[in-house]
Amino acid sequence: MRKPAHVPDVLAAVDLGSNSFHMVVARYSHGQITIVDRLREMVRLAAGLDEQGRLSKEATDRALAAIARFGQRLRDMNAKSVRVVGTNTLRKARRKAAFLERARETLGHPIEIISGIEEARLIYAGVTQTMPLEAGRRLVVDIGGGSTECIIGEAYEPRILESLYMGCVALSDEYFPGGRLTAKKFERAVVACEVELEPIQVPFRAIAWEHAVGSSGSIRAVLDAIREMDETAAAITRDGLNALTARLLRANEVASAGFTTINEERAPVFAGGLAILTAVFNSLGIESMRVADGALREGLLYDMLGRFTDEDARVRSVRSMSARFNVDMEQALRVEATVVDFHKQVESAWELTDPLAEQVLGWAAHLHEIGLDISHSSHHKHAAYLLEHADLPGFPREEQLLLASVVGCHRRKLALGRTEELLPPWHSRALYLIVLLRLAVLLNRGRLKAPLPAMRLLAKGRSLELRLPRGWLREHELTRADLVQEVESLKAVGFRLRVF
Repeated sequence: MRKPAHVPDVLAAVDLGSNSFHMVVARYSHGQITIVDRLREMVRLAAGLDEQGRLSKEATDRALAAIARFGQRLRDMNAKSVRVVGTNTLRKARRKAAFLERARETLGHPIEIISGIEEARLIYAGVTQTMPLEAGRRLVVDIGGGSTECIIGEAYEPRILESLYMGCVALSDEYFPGGRLTAKKFERAVVACEVELEPIQVPFRAIAWEHAVGSSGSIRAVLDAIREMDETAAAITRDGLNALTARLLRANEVASAGFTTINEERAPVFAGGLAILTAVFNSLGIESMRVADGALREGLLYDMLGRFTDEDARVRSVRSMSARFNVDMEQALRVEATVVDFHKQVESAWELTDPLAEQVLGWAAHLHEIGLDISHSSHHKHAAYLLEHADLPGFPREEQLLLASVVGCHRRKLALGRTEELLPPWHSRALYLIVLLRLAVLLNRGRLKAPLPAMRLLAKGRSLELRLPRGWLREHELTRADLVQEVESLKAVGFRLRVF
């Protein structure tokens, strides 16, 4: 797998959250990351999502305006390595391809939609990397605009991760429209959250923890409000939550409660965040919770740094999946060597110079046989299903779908329907990755230990010439028959393969 020669001087992470958008820019020097700039825009994207999963024009306009400002700052600061992720609202949104493409053009970088579990992993990384290392297990809770993540880990390793469908925007809109609240509505909101927390209550309490930490805006806003009432408060406690709730209920409205720390942007969603946090304290038996400086965007920075070293979470996920499904590692390495060589020969002609192309081919070589542990018949389909639906730490949704698409088409009849759902440019370039993997698997079908001879590929558009050593096919009749069939299989999808 090709590695960059060095870590870029400037790194940036952008979190397109359901409530607010965040960006952090950092410099990397002498093995350390130093934050040099932060931007935050309250967009409330979740409020623009209707029951059919469509984003309103007003919400997309707010989002694109914020993204444009982020993009300008990134260009001004000459950020070379940037990761942009979308969370719960963009996970749920339908017909979002046009919005994501406009956002990519505006920002200058692709948008990765990450799963709730991947969001939880990155949040834990952001918290642990920005807090002192402590002995014992740590519970981390993050309340976002559209989801709430709960994680238990030890040191830098998460042990159990959960993402729940409750966030401060949706809950506030349902129970506290306009920031108005009553005791009855608050109790109903807390109970609704406790119902959502019920499935994780027993497993989380069974593992137990020594330290509870909260991250992101909603929890920090609660601590700031408690400190406004008691300047000695160093953490969120049950007594602090109760006192804060009582004051809000007396005022019947967040904006009228007299808190200078709750600004106009935070007020409409504050009660929802408070109800979620109260339910978390009740369900998990928390007595005290500190608030961390780091969150998802800091986790993105450190995860990005890992991709430039030997700590890429995606590589660990591939290795784990290979071991779990008893992959024949010698065969995987043979296929990988062949497909990587093929890629190098055609990357310019097929515009596969993006590092992700070679990475996906390498991962696909290691994972294309994981379906054999389920059934030999149609094992490529089983493998694709596993890769599409498994929780793979480090993989954004689009990369996971691309990998599943390539693996699912590595043998038999080509079904390219899944590739058409990919975002540009992979919706058109995935076919080239599939062709390369199919040829690498076919040529190594005999599982021979002897290396394959030197082969030459010439690519142009939707056509490929495979040139083999003179007389080699006469000595390998089974491979010759497979290649004849492969020519016909590719012809059926409008691709021309010629073998010499």
